[in-house]
Amino acid sequence: MALRVAVIGAGIMGADHARLLASEVPGVKLEVICDADETRARAVADLHGANHVSTDPLSVIADKAIDAVLIAAPDRFHAELTLAAIAAGKPVLCEKPLSPEKKECLAILAAEEKAGKRLVQVGFMRRFDPSYVEVKSILNAGTLGRAMMFHCIHRNVSAPSNFEGHMAISSSAPHEFDIARWMLDADFTSVTVYRPGGVKAVPGAALFMVLETAAGQLVNIEVNNNAAYGYDVRGEVVGEKGTASLRSPINAETNAALQNLTSYAADWRPRFEEAYRRQNIAWVQSISSGKPAGANAWDGYWATLTAEAGIQALSSKQTVAISAVPKPKFYAA
Repeated sequence: MALRVAVIGAGIMGADHARLLASEVPGVKLEVICDADETRARAVADLHGANHVSTDPLSVIADKAIDAVLIAAPDRFHAELTLAAIAAGKPVLCEKPLSPEKKECLAILAAEEKAGKRLVQVGFMRRFDPSYVEVKSILNAGTLGRAMMFHCIHRNVSAPSNFEGHMAISSSAPHEFDIARWMLDADFTSVTVYRPGGVKAVPGAALFMVLETAAGQLVNIEVNNNAAYGYDVRGEVVGEKGTASLRSPINAETNAALQNLTSYAADWRPRFEEAYRRQNIAWVQSISSGKPAGANAWDGYWATLTAEAGIQALSSKQTVAISAVPKPKFYAA
């Protein structure tokens, strides 16, 4: 039987997930679209063939007609809704962050461990992106020798109107935090954050972060939410024997008027379309197989922990140590 899925949140991300689940992911029945705005929920449901709409996420999660839940609601609701899914014994794919607060992440870890089953996958979709997967494969094959550094760039066209200064670290950079841990197979021990001199401290202004891992590797991350020219994500692993860089998919280039041109997307969706598709397929398959896929709740905790340390480093202008609770054996495998 098809997996009956509810999507909670009908904004940009929720609508995209609904589209993928309805058209790109085998074995799924899009059952409910839930949003505080019923009109918006109805529009997404009608567009993608969901059977029902709701404005009450907790009742949707508790509904016995729902097998699994995808959370794309605003960040502040992620922890509450994830905990409700765990209590209901239902698999959940939660968009990042797992929670903006590490204490809520710890509550989720405790709840999942008490439930005795891995139910939570966090939406760090870059782990499924073909370019990151290939670079990690090259690194794991030993071609580059030991990894020494990982350079990361994350640029957006412009920061949204509700963007606050710390969100470059708490909202944008967590994708970098997670993919660096995944790529290097190492946790962070410290973070330093720099703001370029002479740059006005407006929301979305460029920041430069340097993190050190427990294995002594260095990770640098540029986050610029007002890059103006396009959405642009880059990465390069530097090893003892060579380097490997991401290559973003480019479908065409133009030669005209004495110029060679390629285009940039306006936001993240075209760049990571395939990553989201593969992530959602892996999530559904993991429910059927009982073998977890992608980032788990422990990974979600680490991203939030790192973001909190980064915000502290920005405000204090000092290097901040990153210290996690001991990793539960529940997440060892």
